[in-house]
Amino acid sequence: MSFSEKEILEEMDLAFNNKPGRYFPPAKEGDVLLNFFPDLEHGYCLTAGNRFHLYADSEHWAVVFEKSGYQNRRTTAEIELNYYGNCINWPVEPGPDGNYITNSYGVMLIDSDEFGRIENREGDEMETFEMISPDTDKIRVRDTHINFDSNYSNYEKLGIQFNEDYNPRKLIGFGDLIRYLSETDPQLIAATEAEIRKVFSTEIPKLMTIDDFHFTSVFDRTIPPSRQETYRLMAKVLTTGDYKEWKPVLPPNNSWRNWESGNL
Repeated sequence: MSFSEKEILEEMDLAFNNKPGRYFPPAKEGDVLLNFFPDLEHGYCLTAGNRFHLYADSEHWAVVFEKSGYQNRRTTAEIELNYYGNCINWPVEPGPDGNYITNSYGVMLIDSDEFGRIENREGDEMETFEMISPDTDKIRVRDTHINFDSNYSNYEKLGIQFNEDYNPRKLIGFGDLIRYLSETDPQLIAATEAEIRKVFSTEIPKLMTIDDFHFTSVFDRTIPPSRQETYRLMAKVLTTGDYKEWKPVLPPNNSWRNWESGNL
């Protein structure tokens, strides 16, 4: 391999510290470089599903973190893909004084127009804010219209909680829906292989997808990824090309049930 575990972990540490990776393009005047680290506790995203994808050959490597959820500042449901590696065409968006160059790429699941169409309009203010009308029968996810399950008991069985103080009718919230789909039809709101590979600069074999892993809070600044079992094992898989090196000891805790998110 032309890369090492040390290199991979250093890249993850740079993202953890909000610093551009070594493979980011040089910034021109006015450019902003953004290197996002995996986060299950973001205040603007009510997290649903999440997983890692690992890719490598003898010269190239990539770690892709995939997270689906409800974006409460944009009123959309999206997949967020965060990239780390040496074979990425970093996404570029124009800014007021230069470009935003990031390791993040988004896939729309439900846009704001669709949420506006299905939003409840009867009741008090809390019942008409980010709540789905019980009269809704179909919801467009990507380009597919799915049946809407308005029975709150089916959501509660999955651990989705309702606050009866401001939602006495137990209407289904926008974020509740995404978590429900993550549990009942995860492939519907998961990134396709084509979507994941869209910003790769070269063809590269996929080694594995990791659905369950141990996550350490990003607010714990004392334990960088280079000291975490999850990232150390991923680096070993990438450098050996052997998915059997994924042998975690720590229990998986990356379910949305274990983390507070989307509360800002």
